[in-house]
Amino acid sequence: MSFTPETLLRQWQTLRMITRHPRKVTATLLCASLNADGFAVGKRTVERDLQSLASIFPLVSDERSRPFGWSWQKDAPAFDLPGISNSEAITLLLSREHLRNLLPASTIAQLQPYFALAEQKLSALEQHSGIAGWQHKVRVIPASQPLLAPKIDETVQATLHEALLNERQCHIKYQKREASKAESYPVHALGLVQRGQVLYLVCTIKNYPQIRILALHRILAAELLAESISIPADFDLDAYIASGALGWFPKDIIRLKAVFTAEVAAHLYETPLSEDQTMTELPDGRVQLTATVLETLQLRWWLQGFGEAVEVVKPVQLRRQITEGVQHLAECYTKE
Repeated sequence: MSFTPETLLRQWQTLRMITRHPRKVTATLLCASLNADGFAVGKRTVERDLQSLASIFPLVSDERSRPFGWSWQKDAPAFDLPGISNSEAITLLLSREHLRNLLPASTIAQLQPYFALAEQKLSALEQHSGIAGWQHKVRVIPASQPLLAPKIDETVQATLHEALLNERQCHIKYQKREASKAESYPVHALGLVQRGQVLYLVCTIKNYPQIRILALHRILAAELLAESISIPADFDLDAYIASGALGWFPKDIIRLKAVFTAEVAAHLYETPLSEDQTMTELPDGRVQLTATVLETLQLRWWLQGFGEAVEVVKPVQLRRQITEGVQHLAECYTKE
């Protein structure tokens, strides 16, 4: 093989386009992508490149079914992050601690090579300098009660990512929470949304135009299809969420007026609810907050979470709803 600058650049680009296990990419697709990037190359040359690169880099070929596919080994170190600074390493590992209870394990696993590189960087610093490691100096405390993320099949998630990126249909096997048997059907993947610890697939099913939301951890199997998806007219993911999807039920934009104890109000000075938020100290020591916000269930749950430390003044309807909720709560706790 002649190692000309063009060959080196072509092989470098080939390495960048190879996906990580369990996803795979075929020589045909690599050839088309290379030609699109300006490399005049045939499939046979790409296949020879792959065989040569596999003798040096941790690449594997899946030959169980045609077309054969290539991927980085599951535990291969990150290829396109050859070096990072101390600050970048700390940021990466701090991000891991923050995301540990927010993202599914399968998503965290895809970032593991980068986390391992950051750990190696800081471990080497500790050995050579004698400075205590980052794990003794960094902590992440969740703002709310932490919940464990549901388990998502890694292959299913990778297949759905591929379907979204390439706008292709996907045949899935879905188990509803209340159903005794799973159902199978093709879906048109339109978007992924994370709410708390749960990932949701926004899609349409078969040829029906209605938009549906499916929890990823209930998808038992997924197979990428050759057919392209059909996107509903004027579909926009942000507009769909704002319309009331995913259980938040936004209603109207309201001018919230609420009175907080000084202790609870303290954090709202630095993390306001809105750009136009105002805070006024009252004679009794409490703090009155006024802010323009979207009325949602999330807002109600947030306010109710403060208990007696907050009193909603306006709008009157929201005050009434919270009052009724408190009365029902009191009834539950006064029953023998």
